Amino acid sequence: MGDVLLALSIPVLVFGGGIYAACDCWWRRRHPAPPSPYTHRAARLAEQEMLLLAEEIVDDAHAALGPLYEAPAAPRPGGPAAGLKTEASRSPQASQASRSSRSGATPGRGPSRPAAARRR
Repeated sequence: MGDVLLALSIPVLVFGGGIYAACDCWWRRRHPAPPSPYTHRAARLAEQEMLLLAEEIVDDAHAALGPLYEAPAAPRPGGPAAGLKTEASRSPQASQASRSSRSGATPGRGPSRPAAARRR
């Protein structure tokens, strides 16, 4: 008799656990827990921290790369700065090559053609 009760107790426990899980799920759906104020506060604090970190990254990038975006200094009336040679003063072939490559890049002074539509 002891073996029969032991053999029947396992399916009863599994079935009872399933019933308990279903009832617990139903109860939690009908009675959801209110949102925790700590969760919302933690989200706000994390957002503020992320914004401060982003500001720091942008400020560092601006400090490092800012000189690249500044307007170039006006040319001196006497020509290029002392010690610098322009491309045309080095060799006439170099200036012709640069003019031909530039003329091949743009067909004319009018507006360029619109770019082709992108497919997604």
